[in-house]
Amino acid sequence: MQDDNGLPLEGLTVIDMSQFLSGPYCSLRLLDLGARVIKIERPDGGDLSRRLYLSDTEVGGDSTLFHAINRGKESLGIDLKNADDLAFLHHLLTKADVMIQNFRPGVIERLGLDYETVRAINPRLVYASISGYGEEGPWVMRPGQDLLAQARSGMMWLNGDESQGPVPFGLAIADMLAGSNACQGILACLVRRGITGRGAHIQTSLLESLVDFQFEVLTTYLNDGRRRPKRSDFRSAHAYLSAPYGVYPASDGYLAIAMTPIGRLQDLLDIEQLSPFRDDAKAWFTERDVIKKIIAERIATKPVQHWLDILEPADIWCSKVLDWQELLDSDGFGILDMLQTVTRQDNVSVGTTRCPVRVNGKRPKGGRAAPLVGEHTAQIRAEFAR
Repeated sequence: MQDDNGLPLEGLTVIDMSQFLSGPYCSLRLLDLGARVIKIERPDGGDLSRRLYLSDTEVGGDSTLFHAINRGKESLGIDLKNADDLAFLHHLLTKADVMIQNFRPGVIERLGLDYETVRAINPRLVYASISGYGEEGPWVMRPGQDLLAQARSGMMWLNGDESQGPVPFGLAIADMLAGSNACQGILACLVRRGITGRGAHIQTSLLESLVDFQFEVLTTYLNDGRRRPKRSDFRSAHAYLSAPYGVYPASDGYLAIAMTPIGRLQDLLDIEQLSPFRDDAKAWFTERDVIKKIIAERIATKPVQHWLDILEPADIWCSKVLDWQELLDSDGFGILDMLQTVTRQDNVSVGTTRCPVRVNGKRPKGGRAAPLVGEHTAQIRAEFAR
């Protein structure tokens, strides 16, 4: 009988030489799917993201960001300038299945840990490199930082209202997308390795990931005379979509309305002022600010639930805009079981999220928090002693 209790990547070892967000996000997803992740850190301070604070909160001496993205991993203290440490790392790589690095181009070569060197000692290894802008070209040595990648990607002109100028996304989205893309590439190469017995080199970057993230709108731009998208200047939610697409203030909160024929909204919301636009689909775009202001004036007169009671039974795509606490308190979120508490050997406990992927109906759990710097060094050195 098939054992459906195990996770798909159990038995695989990942050597994570990355820091900050993109590489650690990649290894976190591999860990959630069953892989063992050994995080390589400088003994004197570790990953710089341990001190990259999102607020004035720290847990056990480390930032909440570090805890969120490095839960469940093992920490191996390695001084890359020490010959003995470097030799042990080379030995460890002969036993590993995956290596992840996000050094600035040129650094990994100087360390003697580039793909060609590592492949020579372990041809089965799947090696992933994440950079800011690729490995060649005029931007190659520019800082591969999320906000700067967003700035170069063009995507800031899709957010916010037209009068606001460029608006960045409110998350480190370049890092997360690059980590996700690297993870996809690694998994594909692991499948291929099962057929050929050979490893491979996966390469992606923050910029490439942001370009791919915009594939729908960039395809429109490339085939539409390269006209720059024009955002709505009132309650904008998508540069290319017509009214009523947007978020509207009600008397007690906010209501999001997606793609909906204006005539349907006119009837359901009893808005006579929408009559000139009822059946003119072209005007839903060219006059979208006017239309949205008319809708907003009506929505503002009643609570969100009042409008949901009208729109949802009519199969109109809409939702109350929830804040985090409202999300956490909702039945829809609760049934997903997406939160967990993880602990560390020094009794530090951290509330955090769980893997978004379910395997055979079950969501992977991880009871261990992010490690102390070098917490597992002695154990790993003993296990992999030559």
